[in-house]
Amino acid sequence: MSNQCLTSSIHNHTSLCDGKNTPQEMAVAAWKQGITTLGFTGHSHTPCDLEYCMSPGRTNQYKGEINRLKTQYAGKMDILCGIEWDQFSDDDPTAYDYWIGSVHYLQGPVTGKFYEVDWRDADLLACMNDDFGGDGLAMAKAYFASVVAVAEKNPDILGHFDLIKKLNGKGIFFNEASPEYREAALAALRQCFEHCKVLEINTGGVARGYRTDFYPAAFLLEEWRRLGGKIIITADSHSADGLLWGYEEAVRYAKYAGFTSAVILTKDGFVDCAL
Repeated sequence: MSNQCLTSSIHNHTSLCDGKNTPQEMAVAAWKQGITTLGFTGHSHTPCDLEYCMSPGRTNQYKGEINRLKTQYAGKMDILCGIEWDQFSDDDPTAYDYWIGSVHYLQGPVTGKFYEVDWRDADLLACMNDDFGGDGLAMAKAYFASVVAVAEKNPDILGHFDLIKKLNGKGIFFNEASPEYREAALAALRQCFEHCKVLEINTGGVARGYRTDFYPAAFLLEEWRRLGGKIIITADSHSADGLLWGYEEAVRYAKYAGFTSAVILTKDGFVDCAL
């Protein structure tokens, strides 16, 4: 892998949301690993949040701490204050250096309940049974419709496009190989491309043992290349030891899909990086 592709880690969570380490600990680890751009993306405050988003108070603490680190590492390593923004968030994503648009929740059309799609099997099963009549494919389609709604807000980066598959490794919710699922995902991807041109290859689901394949699935990544979209490799790290987790494998994954370059994020914006 070219050294340049190892210099930017921009999807990271700290103990101010659902990460294990403080921003300071993450910065120290990044500096030791030779990272030149470290981006923080705390989970945006979301009123329906069940467990892991930042509160308004923690959001202010988050901004203050990242700004302090910007000063501390000035001239040594670029620190960016980003946000991972959800469709139900009440925060302003444009108030940050950059933002990743993601979907972590579904609101049930029958019960009105909010469900985390990536947290517990029991929650996703309740969503499918109580709000989608036991139809996992219908639930997945609702998820992809939400991803399109987020993309329409023009995020800088589209986050873990097919996160709905995180808990579906054994196929208990829907068949990822079915033509119906694939077409729903592809149709959503094409709509997203109209509004956002940078899609992350996210290694986090594999890093934490939920999946053996990255987000997005290979057939989606190949379609993104065909559309002319750009990719950025992220670790979606929740700990200081995972800032570059799986990057080399992600490069091979991207090349297999036909990509010859990715982008990295710097303080001056996106920069092309040969794979």
